Amino acid sequence: MTTPVESSVLLVQLSDSHLFAEAAGRLLGLDTQDSLQRVIERVLQEQPQIDLMLASGDLSQDGSQASYQRFREMTAVIPAPARWFPGNHDDVPAMQAVCADSDLLESVVDLGNWRIILLDSSIPGAVPGYLSDQQLGLLERALSEAPQRHHLVCLHHHPVSIGCKWMEPIGLRNPDALFAVLARFDQVRAVLWGHIHQELDQQRGPIRLLASPSTCVQFAPGSEEFQVDKTAPGYRWLRLHDDGRLETGVSRVTGIKFEIDYTIKGY
Repeated sequence: MTTPVESSVLLVQLSDSHLFAEAAGRLLGLDTQDSLQRVIERVLQEQPQIDLMLASGDLSQDGSQASYQRFREMTAVIPAPARWFPGNHDDVPAMQAVCADSDLLESVVDLGNWRIILLDSSIPGAVPGYLSDQQLGLLERALSEAPQRHHLVCLHHHPVSIGCKWMEPIGLRNPDALFAVLARFDQVRAVLWGHIHQELDQQRGPIRLLASPSTCVQFAPGSEEFQVDKTAPGYRWLRLHDDGRLETGVSRVTGIKFEIDYTIKGY
């Protein structure tokens, strides 16, 4: 009798890169293009076979087409298909213009025995997030159409409290609507997001809740007011097994001194 070979796929998540139109743009004193480049180099060193790269919002700080073009060119060295979805700093029309000749903004990806669903939680001109009826409908259809697959649901904004008082008002404004849909489908394995510039790994019933560091500046966990952390930029990897198991971890750049202006009280 032959034992079946266990199969899995590997995802890499890059989040909150905050690139500018100009190449040397800085966020809180940090050169965001340089830090993204160093994170990409680490990805290439550590992950020889990537099946999908996710860019989970705030790719740009200024919403410029030049910043999205630069992000696309920089991440093109990662030998894998890619998908993007927007955050509060992103300009969706500018993203669409840069991605018009590609499938970068497609919202559903089937990979291995998994379906990855990418939601747009951005509100034009606002910092908090919201899932419109259209996005909730997309989620429900994607879940309904693939009951035999395991599902990873992704968005930019945090749908649960993360213990940072200053970030409470700028998360997802209608998390109950999200979890009401998810509760009706037992194939949902995890929800993944960015936005909070720090890592988080929690459980909500059968669903794993995951957030990831920024490729630039990090925010201090558990902070009452806006506070930058000294932790290095990084990325998250996720190994999705055919049987529904999910292994994941965060890797950060090492050996580099990042100059951050800790006196700035907002971003």
